[in-house]
Amino acid sequence: MRSFYLIVNREKRNAKQAADLITGFLLEKGCECVCLERNDGMREKDVSAQYRYTDRNMVPPETECVICLGGDGTLIQAARDLAGRRLPLFGINMGHLGYLTQIGREEDIIPAMEELINDHYRLESRMMLNGRVISGGKTVAEDIALNDIVLTRMGIDAFRFNLYVNEQLFNEYSADGMIIATPTGSTAYNLSAGGPIAAPEAELMLLTPICPHTLNSRSIVLAPDNRIRLAVEVKGRTSVSISFDGDTVVNIKSGDQIEIERSRLTTPLIQLKQVPFLENIRNKMKQI
Repeated sequence: MRSFYLIVNREKRNAKQAADLITGFLLEKGCECVCLERNDGMREKDVSAQYRYTDRNMVPPETECVICLGGDGTLIQAARDLAGRRLPLFGINMGHLGYLTQIGREEDIIPAMEELINDHYRLESRMMLNGRVISGGKTVAEDIALNDIVLTRMGIDAFRFNLYVNEQLFNEYSADGMIIATPTGSTAYNLSAGGPIAAPEAELMLLTPICPHTLNSRSIVLAPDNRIRLAVEVKGRTSVSISFDGDTVVNIKSGDQIEIERSRLTTPLIQLKQVPFLENIRNKMKQI
């Protein structure tokens, strides 16, 4: 690799210094490196209709690798913004934990850059989800997610929803919501809600109810080509919404339908370490 694009979340401590270190090293090695400094709290209001944080049109066509300096959130937003361009993403963790990022110590940065330059890496293709909100028979919102699509509520009253799999009624729920996660997102909200961990190279969908009001509601693991539909009934002092990777949020009305399926888009992630998945999870858990 000789051409890099660097996304820097400058809200993260020491991210700017790490960006200067990476840029200086890559330029010294004769590589190209374009740097974008990103600030979650300073997104322009009119930007959201076109992109979230990274304008895909600013990424040079010769780019071979996008380096994300921040945390899992920085990498996930880059994946959503750049979906379809098939640009390999490499994450450097500047936050607390980071399941998706490859390295998190300053002393590991230069060795990692050398590995990328010398093409000592492998690519993992991560599946994504596509979700649509249908209201009054029309699609009113649509987006993609690398981690998860989450139906949730705010308010003191519970709400009900029906889960259909391939147009067959699977279950009726009274709960605080439902998480539909990819294997990548299995270690995020899904894990906190008691859902299973899935190997990232797997292709499947994980459905985990949030605080169900019954004792027999458990997570469901489905093949990736299944089609999910949630039919929502809202009553009382409760508002319901659906979010895509914790970012795009759409308000849901009673009677709305949410359709979720595997996206035709995927996210290519660069992997340097040959650490087994379960060992990596165990090491991350020790940091919590």
